[in-house]
Amino acid sequence: MSARILVIEDEPTVIEFLRTGLSYEGYDVVVTESGREGLARALNEDFDLVILDLMLPDMDGFDVCRKLRAFGKDVPIIMLTARTDIQDRVRGLDLGADDYITKPFSFDELLARIRARLRRAGHTAEPTELRADGLVLNVETHQVLLDGTPIHLTPTEFALLELFMRHPRRVFTKETLLNRVWGYDYVGDTNVVEVHISHLRNKLGRMGRAIQTVYGVGYAFHPEEG
Repeated sequence: MSARILVIEDEPTVIEFLRTGLSYEGYDVVVTESGREGLARALNEDFDLVILDLMLPDMDGFDVCRKLRAFGKDVPIIMLTARTDIQDRVRGLDLGADDYITKPFSFDELLARIRARLRRAGHTAEPTELRADGLVLNVETHQVLLDGTPIHLTPTEFALLELFMRHPRRVFTKETLLNRVWGYDYVGDTNVVEVHISHLRNKLGRMGRAIQTVYGVGYAFHPEEG
C-alpha cells in the first residue's frame, strides 16, 4: 500500500506543488489548510507522515507538533517554514519534529527526506537503483551508467532522468517538470526544459531516443525505444 501523507499548509502554490508531486510519486495525499483541522485529522486518522507548515493562520506548526506528541502520536513530522533562524529549527526538533526544511525547497530534496523518514518508520523503501535496457541510475551514489560506461550528468539532468525512470511511459507536461525539478518558485524561461531535455538526450546516446516528445503535451520515457 502507498504511504498516506497529511499536508498541513495554507499557501496555495505550495499546496498544489506538494499535492501534484506527491500524487505522481504514488502517495495518498490529504491536505488541510489550517492547524486546527490538521491536528484533528492527525489525531483521529492514521497517517504514515505529516508535512507541517510552521506559519498557519489559526494555530502555528509548533503548537500542532507539541499537541500531537503530547497525545502520544509518533507519526514522522517534517516541518516547512520560510524562516531561516536556527533557533526555530531547534525549537521544532525539541518539540518532536523529525526533520525541518526551509522554503523555497526542491521537490527532490523533500522527497529524499520523506523516503528516509518512511524507511526509519518501517515503511517499504523505494528502490535506489533504477534500470532500463542497459541504463542504470543509482540514487545514492548519483552515478549513471550506460552499458557499463559512466555518463556524467548535471544535477538537473540527473533529476530529470530519475523522474523519467521512476515513471516509465508517464507523460510529464513542461509545467510539471518545472515544478518537480526546478521548484515551485521558478520564474525563469520555460524553454529551459527543452534545453535540458536536449542535452540529456545527447548524453544518453542510444537511450536518448527513449525520452520522447508527446507533441502538444510534454515528454515521456519509453525504455523499449532505446
